[in-house]
Amino acid sequence: MVMSFRVSELQVLLGFAGRNKSGRKHELLSKALHLVKSGCNPTILMKIKELYRRRFPRKVLSTTDLTMLHMQAGALPNANSLSQGAVCHMGYDAVLPPIPMLGPKHETDIQHLSPPIHPVHPDVKMKRLPFYDVYDELIKPTTLASTNTQRFEEAHFSFALTPQQVHQILSSRDILPGAKCDYTVQVQLRFCLCETSCPQEDYFPPNLFVKVNGKLCPLPGYLPPTKNGVEPKRPSRPINISPLIRLSSTVPNNIVVNWSSEFGRNYSLSVYLVKQLTSVTLLQKLRAKGIRNPDHSRALIKEKLTADPDSEIATTSLRVSLMCPLGKMRLTVPCRAITCTHLQCFDAALYLQMNEKKPTWTCPVCDKKAPYDMLIIDGLFMDILNSCTDCDEIQFMEDGSWCPMKPKKEKQDMLQPTSYGGIDDRLLAGMIYNLSSDLKHNSETKKKVEVIDLTLDSSSDEDEPAPKRPCPITSAAIPSVGSKGYKLLSIKMYHSVE
Repeated sequence: MVMSFRVSELQVLLGFAGRNKSGRKHELLSKALHLVKSGCNPTILMKIKELYRRRFPRKVLSTTDLTMLHMQAGALPNANSLSQGAVCHMGYDAVLPPIPMLGPKHETDIQHLSPPIHPVHPDVKMKRLPFYDVYDELIKPTTLASTNTQRFEEAHFSFALTPQQVHQILSSRDILPGAKCDYTVQVQLRFCLCETSCPQEDYFPPNLFVKVNGKLCPLPGYLPPTKNGVEPKRPSRPINISPLIRLSSTVPNNIVVNWSSEFGRNYSLSVYLVKQLTSVTLLQKLRAKGIRNPDHSRALIKEKLTADPDSEIATTSLRVSLMCPLGKMRLTVPCRAITCTHLQCFDAALYLQMNEKKPTWTCPVCDKKAPYDMLIIDGLFMDILNSCTDCDEIQFMEDGSWCPMKPKKEKQDMLQPTSYGGIDDRLLAGMIYNLSSDLKHNSETKKKVEVIDLTLDSSSDEDEPAPKRPCPITSAAIPSVGSKGYKLLSIKMYHSVE
């Protein structure tokens, strides 16, 4: 039996026996064979048989066969090697006939002749989903066994509902907005990796297809790949198969699963009867847990503002916003995870609504995991929000006290009538208009052009300076305005041109 094990079975066996399970396959095989030859205890022998039956499943025995085997249990060949207590604890293993040592050809024949059995692994635990309350377990976590004979695998499952479960589903019918009928009590299908180290998140096998009662079940769409060449994956979420099941206590429901096998990786399937919750319900449950004592936050403030002797910069105050980083609105239910080390809170109602649509459970402040079970309502921020309604930012001091930070009012330029050198704005506007019209008129009517003779001797100008050419702007536009008014007018024209 041990010689037919794969790397995964060898690692499970060695780990079960408390031996080192690292190394290549031939090393693991030699360790496992040494474990058997050195005389192992009955529990390890049972583990070997369990792994072998999982590796090469056999046909399920009928009730009559089981009764006959119970009568002959004392005559089993392995009864002489095991103690009476071990035989009693073997359970399903004790009622099966001894497995003959078959060659590869005969093993393959048996696999084709008898349908495979999917071993149940109660040690596989699914991660609890905050938006669902589990009522019943219709199919326990069951391994999607791989036969290694073909690329694409297929597995069949079935379950039946009790009259009480059918009544629970039918009585939970709810008409949602948009005239859409749905059931809050649902039959939920979940996939995960076959691991027992911790509660597992939803994880879909590659190339998955699911049929429920002969109808193709819609699956979550693929996420866009993060890197080029990486195979796209489906989001980690359960599947609601309620629209496809038979709401009857007499007719069973059948599930057919097709997927692509992967070397060294097994998957598990499970079906649950759950009740779907809303973000409003989760917010009520969060409030029911109570508000965290403000002293916790004050202690965190003092810890952050404690002077560090190795630091050259001393922090004496800490500014925190009262606006939610998600909705950019003032906080109503200040919340954060216990695992977060920052003081900044986010609004619990908005956070739950966003995770109801797309469950990520990630803190919007520090981007760390903030699951529902870790959320708390901050009592200090609740007191601040209730006592301070006219500011959006506060400042914490070293002793844990706080003071509001008034928002800065933006200065607005008020347009008021002003005068420059006795000239009103309206007068300046009229003068500019007259100036532009006069310049246009002078350019059209001017017939004579003054010519300055540059060949004249400069000595002749010493007695009497040459008359300067009059400026057409001053003579035509503002003959009565003083020099100060003229300068201001020129500046006004310059800015208007700019």
